[in-house]
Amino acid sequence: MSIISTEVEFTLPIGYRDEDGNLHRNGVMRLATAGDEILPLKDHRVQANPAYLSIIVLARVVVKLGTLDMISTRVIEDLFSADFAYLQDHYNRINQVEGAGANVAEEAAAPQGKAEVGRVDGRLHPISSMQR
Repeated sequence: MSIISTEVEFTLPIGYRDEDGNLHRNGVMRLATAGDEILPLKDHRVQANPAYLSIIVLARVVVKLGTLDMISTRVIEDLFSADFAYLQDHYNRINQVEGAGANVAEEAAAPQGKAEVGRVDGRLHPISSMQR
């Protein structure tokens, strides 16, 4: 029986600088649940601006970023665009496991394929429905 890894480490290209000037680049993202993708749809910020869905979902699934105690929507909002795009891609990669029982860490480390099936502007829904 294989063990499924539900958390994957990442390193942001630029990093998040907190109010004290500390740079946070290394983090951990967990696999998304159905609730992570469905519950934010009821949020008034998403109803007013559907692009905000990405912010809320990432705040739910990023479980560690440097030494921060909590990853809030404010932290995700304050990321540089390159880091935000990186997290969107990372989210899409780790949540598109090809086979049951696949090791997510191995999947995340593997190069991305060129297939564009089910993608919007090169990215999968819902995390990156925002047009670039």
